[in-house]
Order: sequence, then C-alpha cells, then structure tokens
Amino acid sequence: MEEIYCFAGNPLDRVSERRRDAGWIASLLDEPATRLIPLRDLKPSIRNGSQMALDWQPVGAWRDVIAAGATLAFLGIAEGRAHFALDATGTDQLPDPATENIDVRTLAPLIAGAEAAILAEARSVVDWHARHRFCAQCGTPSEVASAGWARHCPRCKAHHFPRVDPVVIMLAIRGERALLGRGRRRPGARFSCLAGYMEPGETLEDAVRREVREESGIRCGRVRYLASQPWPFPSTLMMGFLAEALTEDITVDPEELVEARWFTRDEILDMVARAAAGDPDPATTVPSLPGPVAIAHQICRRWANGFDSV
Repeated sequence: MEEIYCFAGNPLDRVSERRRDAGWIASLLDEPATRLIPLRDLKPSIRNGSQMALDWQPVGAWRDVIAAGATLAFLGIAEGRAHFALDATGTDQLPDPATENIDVRTLAPLIAGAEAAILAEARSVVDWHARHRFCAQCGTPSEVASAGWARHCPRCKAHHFPRVDPVVIMLAIRGERALLGRGRRRPGARFSCLAGYMEPGETLEDAVRREVREESGIRCGRVRYLASQPWPFPSTLMMGFLAEALTEDITVDPEELVEARWFTRDEILDMVARAAAGDPDPATTVPSLPGPVAIAHQICRRWANGFDSV
C-alpha cells in the first residue's frame, strides 16, 4: 500500500479546466458554502481552544480585502464546497482575536493529513505571487489571472505560471550502512539524507548520482525511486530515492556539508525512534534525524526497518 507523507494526498478537485472562467469563479465566491483560508506572512490561522485545524472562513468578511486587490487563489472543490487561499499579509483587516497564525512547519504535523496537503498548495501559490509580481520578460507589473494560477503581463502579453522546483533526496546504501550528511544550517548533530536541485538536461538518476558525488565523493550505481513529497518552502517537489554506493571513502564538499558519515541500520533505527518521539535538544552531540514531517525521516525509517533495498 502506498504511503502518504505529510503535505501529500490533497483531496481537492482542482477543476483546472475552469480556472479561466471568471464568471464561474465569481459564482463560487457568491456561494454561502465557499470557504477561504487567510494567510498572514504565509502563516494560516487556527482557532484558539479548538481541535487543531485550519480556520476556514466565509468569503463575506473578506470582500473588501479581495476588492482592494489582495491575492486570491482558487484551490479546488471537495464535497461540493469551493476552497480559496487569500494573502492577508499587510491588510487593514484585523485578525480575529479568537484565532492565531502558526508557522506551517509547526502546524502541519498537528492537523489532519488532508488539511496539511491543502495548506501546502495554498502556501506555495500565495508565496509564488508574492515573489513574482513583475513580468520576467519585460519587467512590467503583472496581473493575477486564471483564478490565481497564472500572471499576465499587460504590456508584452506574456503569461507566467507557478513553478515547482524538483529536488532529489537520497539515501546512499552500502551493505548494512547508509550515508547521512550534516549541513551548516542544521542544529546540533542533526543529520539527514543528501539532497539537491535538479539541473537542466538531467534525468532523476543522473541528479542523484551527481549530488551524492559532489557532496560526499561517493560514487553510486543503481538508483531506485521511493516516493515524493510536496514541500512548500517555498515550492519544491522532493523526490526520494535509494542509491547503491559503489565506493565508501568520503570526501566532503565543505561548501555543502560540515560532515558526512556512514551509519549502521541499528544506529539509524535508534535515530528514527528518537526523532519520532520529539525534536532533540539542539545542543546535543548525539546524531539525530529530522522529524516525521520530512521525507528524509521516512526514507531512513523505511530502509532501517528493512522495507526497501536498491
């Protein structure tokens, strides 16, 4: 059975074929059942004192904000209800005192998986608009189009669409040991799978082999795809792999990693258990892994439990 990772498994029908139908989108906004999630500085609101869940709100209270030009994106429909995301950053409308805005990394593991997946969609699209207000072709301020899924340049007529950056993330395996690295920005002794952005003209397998070799000096042979995960920081697709390590002598690229080392299956099992129990003390010198929200944790868990081989 396929595993569903955090931010995956979005239940919304995106109805992409109707996004350019402005009349239909307007009719959805007039539906009493329609809900939107306001994001302030890309943080969604939740209602205090309730079960941890996104605070989906009626459109009516946000009409003036929408009319003033705040970015609004249609997310999709589920069970007959349309869902939108609204960039409420810097608006004059005060937040409801009964709600609070929480960072997505913190919130995602605490809410239902389907809601986390919708939140990933909402955050990525809103963030893209905030970063791409000008036409990349001529520099003219562009306009939101296709219900938030495009920007149109009124001068050169270019169309721009939300981008997703492909990232390979992999666990290199040699016998009963696996290679993990520690980056400069990771707290304490936090290790993780090696990872990197794909480059033009590469296959997924080529990117896996290149990134492992560049960061650790290890050369890889066979590559096996495991799973993928949307990662809305800002908008990447993490594609997870196991890679057969053909060599074992490590030469770290100091610009990429502080260190890299081989860990036994039992060592990684212990790291997985401790990470699943909660974030380790940043000051600890005991090697640790990212928490279960990250696909790196899940790749390590699957391999350490013997579920996968190259």
